[in-house]
Amino acid sequence: MIQDISPHRLNNHYQEQNPGESSVCFYVKNGMMLVKETAGTIAYPPASWDTAGCVYAFSLDEERYFLHLEDLDGEQATRFEEQGYTWVKPMQFRTLAPRHLAFAGITAMHIRNWYMRNRYCGCCGHATELDHRERMVRCPSCGNMVYPRISPAVIVAVTRGEEILLTKYAGRTYSKYALIAGYTEVGETAEETVAREVMEEAGLKVKNIRYYKSQPWGFSETLLLGFFCEVDGSDEIRMDEEELAVAQWVRRDEIETVQESFDDISLTNEMICLFRDGNTL
Repeated sequence: MIQDISPHRLNNHYQEQNPGESSVCFYVKNGMMLVKETAGTIAYPPASWDTAGCVYAFSLDEERYFLHLEDLDGEQATRFEEQGYTWVKPMQFRTLAPRHLAFAGITAMHIRNWYMRNRYCGCCGHATELDHRERMVRCPSCGNMVYPRISPAVIVAVTRGEEILLTKYAGRTYSKYALIAGYTEVGETAEETVAREVMEEAGLKVKNIRYYKSQPWGFSETLLLGFFCEVDGSDEIRMDEEELAVAQWVRRDEIETVQESFDDISLTNEMICLFRDGNTL
């Protein structure tokens, strides 16, 4: 999956510090990030170009990475573009290489989005200030403290013997088969989320809910929790057409035929392939 970058290691422990000569910086404009791609390999600009407005993001191996919190203006952007840098959308990090730098890019976008959405206090409206000890913003007026937001969500593989429930999202650009998914509500366990989401989206009751593994997914700023479960009782699908365009039972030996291609980036694909290959929890 995208976070599997060994032997590289991303350390997101916050330490207030200033960029050095070898530091790297993430620059953003209109929701896109600046990268240079050479022979299929991406690189990010040096932080030494403009250290004002930079905040420490994380380290990747021994290299330190910083975020430039404000969007680049036209003149600054043009200067980078003349050096061969281009702008990429967040979803493009699913296919960029090498993987450890792609994972760094989408993780940085997640952190930056949080900073930008919390420039003002949600309690009193006063401008917030960066904390000096941890990754947190504080309101100097009312004392409100805000930490990075990570929303828990579930990915659910519902099985019926040799078949698995495959779905396609409604109204999204991603058109490949996926699994039932949804966010955990307030006061809900992850297992309760599994049962509710499957009922809401497919009209099915489930049993034997089993946790598989998790994945940080910066594309939607979530922590994905993967579960396998079995249909309980009626297997008649009653699809929520506002959420899904397709929901169908697919045999294990038909998955390779109906799915155009597979990647090793997402938890969804890993779980589908796990079932395809005959593995069970």
